[in-house]
Amino acid sequence: MAGRSWIEEWDPEDEAFWRDTGAGVARRNLAFSVLSEHIGFSVWTLWSVMVLFMGPEYGIDPAGKFFLVSMATLVGAFVRVPYTFAVALFGGRNWTVIAASLLLVPSVAAFVVMEPGTSYGTFLLCAALTGVGGGNFASSMTNINSFFPLRKKGWALGLNAGGGNVGVPVIQLIALAVIGAGGGPRVLLGVYIPLVVVAALCAALFMDNLATVRNDTGAAGAAVRDVHTWIMSFLYIGTFGSFIGYSFAFGLVLQTQFGRTPLQAAGVTFVGPLLGSLIRPVGGRLADRFGGARITLWTFVAMAAATGVVALASVRSSLALFTGAFIVVFVLSGLGNGSTYKMIPGIFHAKALGKGLTGEAAAAYGRRLSGASMGLIGAVGALGGLGINLAFRQSFQRAGTGTGAFVSFLAFYALCCAVTWAVYLRGAAGRTVAATGAGTKPQLSYAEV
Repeated sequence: MAGRSWIEEWDPEDEAFWRDTGAGVARRNLAFSVLSEHIGFSVWTLWSVMVLFMGPEYGIDPAGKFFLVSMATLVGAFVRVPYTFAVALFGGRNWTVIAASLLLVPSVAAFVVMEPGTSYGTFLLCAALTGVGGGNFASSMTNINSFFPLRKKGWALGLNAGGGNVGVPVIQLIALAVIGAGGGPRVLLGVYIPLVVVAALCAALFMDNLATVRNDTGAAGAAVRDVHTWIMSFLYIGTFGSFIGYSFAFGLVLQTQFGRTPLQAAGVTFVGPLLGSLIRPVGGRLADRFGGARITLWTFVAMAAATGVVALASVRSSLALFTGAFIVVFVLSGLGNGSTYKMIPGIFHAKALGKGLTGEAAAAYGRRLSGASMGLIGAVGALGGLGINLAFRQSFQRAGTGTGAFVSFLAFYALCCAVTWAVYLRGAAGRTVAATGAGTKPQLSYAEV
């Protein structure tokens, strides 16, 4: 792709290089990566808003609406894997232009079909197409991971992801304004189609490709075989899976269980995703300072407690308690998103030290493996959103409330607590990453990752 040339030399771990050259370039790429990912998240969660416009004239029951949003989540999860490796194949800037441009397909398709009388299968297809927006996260995070030094990855990845996640509440806020003004779904889409074009143009004009990032099938295979890739995928189901699953489902739950009108639901739905998005960089920053494993553990403890309150409010049909506790869960999921993603490069850097690597060799190993694993972890984590929406669908079909689903979520968070403690924190004080003596093999400790 013609345009901005590739950067051939890139060593962010070199403090002089970072101070004189790297920081400015990395921050510029981060800013426009956030813009593209932000629009991607908005398009991905488009149908969480569309279902609020779909009254009785569309002939779709609540279970059918939950399945619609589940389809978007499912496709968004699977496309994250190829999107991860597309960065090294095409270049970070080049792929961001392509990925942003692809968002026109689901946006225009929804604009064409969004009216009563359209078949349910057509709606399902259009919802599936929005999954390309979910892929933007994986390519964006993989790209930005390569620009920043390890000591700043928590904040940078948290800011990148948090800025993208804000796309969820922003589209919900715009939908609130459209509904409040008496407009229809095509008005909302008329706002977003030009924004997609702007995101693609900005990526083309202001981002860079890193020649030091190359597709490495060996790294991909190593990431697949590494047990920590799958452990972190499991934990990311608990954090990001919760965030995206609840983002899709919150408005529908308010409508279905508490009888809220579309305007009333839209007036509340955006609050949780907004706060959860804004706090994600804080989770990364706390992980930089105190260790991602510690922050992640206490986040899951708090998520379990807050979910217990949500389940209680559901049983008592207390709208105020339900809404307040649900928003707290959103905030905690955002905090955990930042801390879990900070753990990924830290874990692989620790493994490099455990192999006896030091300096740039250790940093390069960590970047190589963490970049390859991020797409897999992001994909599996997003599947947690699918599980949440299917759990709600089943719970409402069987009992007419979401209580059963919330009880299952609480149990899952308890399991996440146990896994985080057992793998990354148990006995951490007695282990060290450094060699304990001459000829002694280094021992791994993940408590600080």
